[in-house]
Amino acid sequence: MAQLLRRPKRFRYEFDLLQQGTTVIAGVDEAGRGPLAGPVFAAAVIFPHEWIADHLPKPLRKINDSKQLTHEVRETFFAELTSRVEIRYGIAQVDVALIDQINILQASHRAMNLALAQLNPAPQHVLVDGLRVNSMQFPHTPIVSGDALSYSIAAASILAKVSRDRLMVQMDAQYPGYGFADHKGYATPDHYAAIKERGPCPIHRQSFAPFRPVQSEMFDQPPVPPAAQLQ
Repeated sequence: MAQLLRRPKRFRYEFDLLQQGTTVIAGVDEAGRGPLAGPVFAAAVIFPHEWIADHLPKPLRKINDSKQLTHEVRETFFAELTSRVEIRYGIAQVDVALIDQINILQASHRAMNLALAQLNPAPQHVLVDGLRVNSMQFPHTPIVSGDALSYSIAAASILAKVSRDRLMVQMDAQYPGYGFADHKGYATPDHYAAIKERGPCPIHRQSFAPFRPVQSEMFDQPPVPPAAQLQ
């Protein structure tokens, strides 16, 4: 292993693995656990180990948690990440029917595993945003708020977020009147109002509040989403 001279702050987890001889390191993250509608997405990213030992190329150095970036900046990074041949990535989704069948946590993990399965070469180790994923077949390190602490996870969060947002804009055209292009399926007052007026559409998650309560009581007041939905 070449001498590692520098340690970029947001590569510290990757750097530690690199020093142990692990060179194929993936970051994985999901987008869309919280919304009332639409699929959950996940993405996985492998950066070249030379970048970990040194630094990201300049156009990528301001990568951050997708939630901290504007739409325009996310789109710019998405184009950079998906056009560079040195970067390996996978993007996957799990649809609403399966979310309702197996629950949103398991669906998020399923999407992560599907994204990781697309990587070639397969990762030797995975950095996961959040908590441990019991179904993951690779050695992995869970990192709470990892999308703000790891470049690899942050890159995955951008790919997952942009992919999901683009799909929800398409769903807005397919199911007009709900405002999916604006709120992307999240539990906003406008979204609740649209559901109350129109009822749920085929991409609403029937296992989520407010769809589970008795219909006559559905929209008396917006329920507080379960903690799992807020991530």
